[in-house]
Amino acid sequence: MANAKALQFDTTVSIHEVRQAIPIYGGEITPIIVSEPGVGKSSLLAMIAEDMGDIWRKVGDETREGNDDKYDYIYVDCPLRDVMDMGAYIPDRELKELVYYVSGMLNIKNGKPKIIMLDEFMKAPKMMQVLFTRLMLERVWGDTPLPKGSKVFATSNNASDGVGDAMLAHAGNRVMILHMQKPDARTWLKWAGEKGIAKAIRAWVAMTPRCLASYVDGGQEDNPYIFKPNNGVLSFVSPRSLAKCDVVVRNQEKVGSNMTRAALAGTVGISAANDMAAFLSLEKEVTSTKDVIANPDTTPIPEKAAALCMMVFNALDDLVTQDDLSAYMVFVNRIPSSEIQNIFFTTLMGSKRTFKLGKNNEDIKNWCKKSDNLALLNG
Repeated sequence: MANAKALQFDTTVSIHEVRQAIPIYGGEITPIIVSEPGVGKSSLLAMIAEDMGDIWRKVGDETREGNDDKYDYIYVDCPLRDVMDMGAYIPDRELKELVYYVSGMLNIKNGKPKIIMLDEFMKAPKMMQVLFTRLMLERVWGDTPLPKGSKVFATSNNASDGVGDAMLAHAGNRVMILHMQKPDARTWLKWAGEKGIAKAIRAWVAMTPRCLASYVDGGQEDNPYIFKPNNGVLSFVSPRSLAKCDVVVRNQEKVGSNMTRAALAGTVGISAANDMAAFLSLEKEVTSTKDVIANPDTTPIPEKAAALCMMVFNALDDLVTQDDLSAYMVFVNRIPSSEIQNIFFTTLMGSKRTFKLGKNNEDIKNWCKKSDNLALLNG
């Protein structure tokens, strides 16, 4: 088996580019999406279903039959699959032959085209890689051709991640290997806002963007938050683990501060947990958006940047009308930190929910012109 490192390219692509490219390429050549842990690879199937106007339904979901989706979306956890999971040869008494029965995982009987994701493909046992390779090259599952229009893609980790990814040498030249970038803080914040991730988490990420740096970028030796190969740390900050913190933050009052800190440490690591806990302690000290809107000229501006950032993210979730936004802009213009102001404006214009609100607001337009950020008005 060939080491996957030899197959990596210097050119990288964003997760947005990847989810656009897979439906285009996946019918003729199999893209293998390679990146470090926790950056969104395993979410690609659901993202593609959303882009197609469909819903990814898990195997066995009773709503799968008779749905109006354009495709069936098949998730295959490659390291956990065995030969019999794909299908088996069963005796046919009338023909007196062995006939191949395909696994129900494929839902082949409905004839609908499939989009199949082979997750963690390069961690699969060698025998399974052989079987999956035929699927990737010929669009054949076992001995059963996929329905016309089906698409296949795979995911795996960087070889430099040190988690055992390798690929059959003869197959490497027959697929498309795409190295996916780790989403940066701005990209993650846009997604997190749309998903309703807790405001304290988003505020901390906005103030600590290096928490989403990547070890492959270099110069991150002293970064205490991120994944680093071979350092033996299981809990670290990634787009995935940050999202997992949502349930911890939302239930902090039920379990107490000690349990909350321990849960955060077990999810994103000790350094991030300690820093995030400091943000959580400030939530009761910030002024509500409603009170700021009522008194934008006189509302005290917190001395601590973390508290001020919390107020900004509260507002980004709370603002609904043009009048409210204009009133809040009076307060924002009083903020002495250009960094906090920039977080407010860029996040406001980067969110699907608040983009139209900001685009049609004269105060926002004036700020964009003044700060030479007119591109924000175009989305």
